[in-house]
Amino acid sequence: MTNSAYNKTHKSADTAELADFRRGVKDWIKHNTPADPGFLLPQTFMEVGSEQVLEFLREWQHKVWSAGYLGMAWPKQYGGGGMPRKLQQIADSEMKKARVPICFNVIGLGWAGPLIIDTGTDYEKETYLKGILSGEDIWCQGFSEPNHGSDLGSIQTRAERDGNEYIINGSKIWTTMGNFAKYMILLARTDTNAERRYNGLSFFLSPMNADGITTSPIQKLTGDYGFTETFFTDARIPAHCLMGEEGQGWRIAMRTLQYERGAEAGAAGGVSILSTVMNDLLRIAQDVERDGQPLMQDPVTRDNLVKFLIEEQALYLAEPRMKIPALCADYPNSLALSSKLRGTEFFRRMRQYSLSLQGASSALYVGDEDAVEGGFWQRAYMNNFSTTIGGGTSQIQANIIGEHVLGLPKD
Repeated sequence: MTNSAYNKTHKSADTAELADFRRGVKDWIKHNTPADPGFLLPQTFMEVGSEQVLEFLREWQHKVWSAGYLGMAWPKQYGGGGMPRKLQQIADSEMKKARVPICFNVIGLGWAGPLIIDTGTDYEKETYLKGILSGEDIWCQGFSEPNHGSDLGSIQTRAERDGNEYIINGSKIWTTMGNFAKYMILLARTDTNAERRYNGLSFFLSPMNADGITTSPIQKLTGDYGFTETFFTDARIPAHCLMGEEGQGWRIAMRTLQYERGAEAGAAGGVSILSTVMNDLLRIAQDVERDGQPLMQDPVTRDNLVKFLIEEQALYLAEPRMKIPALCADYPNSLALSSKLRGTEFFRRMRQYSLSLQGASSALYVGDEDAVEGGFWQRAYMNNFSTTIGGGTSQIQANIIGEHVLGLPKD
């Protein structure tokens, strides 16, 4: 089944009310999608490297939120719509198909926001949620460290209580949009003598404008500057920035990663990444010729494309399948815990295959007038490495599945 056939199948399931809502979303997109700004827009939120791009995307996110198509299922009293999540899913699907610009504040919209809604205090909800949706308050994540990227339990950034403040010392790396962020979800060590290293960690909703917090940009493989390294040098933040209690940081961080990995719902919605679907790859196979014939005529190519189509359809059907107990009885958590691994690895392989179809042209990048589709696929392939690393590498995800789904021992 092609992606378009899948969409038709699901549209037919819309009630009259939902179908009317879908038409309204389409009409709004048609009349409100901004024109080409004349500069390269990011495919993901990990590529926002300039004030020019930031302001364009901030204006767009605010426009989507003001129209009611972002945060639709978040509480109304905190800037959301208070509506059924199904409406947000419809709005998201139509925006993805229309390839509108991304809603850039992903760490707030997808991780910090849901965490605050589910576990935060009334003060935290009142203080943080509306600014996340409007795009006014940008959030970043302070988990990974230069020497402890995949081993969060060993992080060394310290947070020491001093009256009504915490003094922070240490550094974090791969801080997406750290140079633009107003707040950080920060994991730091408050107890160096805890019997278990995990029990010595605490979780903070930290301001980024405190004295002693500085950032340094990191250039990516694509040439963009979406990441920074963040340094804390005797930085003082208010004690009320602590989320939960001291020593609960590991539990809260693991909950946050559940949102990041797609195992827990709650994200505000919007387009977070310009995705590539199989219809895009099929277009490449039709447009690119080899020996005077479209690649689609090659039986080996067709066979490979069909395999990708089957895998893509399985990804689309995973979420509804999770709601049918009989289809998940053997390993009830397998789909939720494997969604991040399956999705990011599928798109990595699919984008890599798109380059192999281009032959020698695969070496051409953005800016080369002869690049296939302007070098979109080359850029998308290199960007995909961020998703196979962020939120826990593919190897870490495989360990999680082995331990928590298959019951294999850690050693």
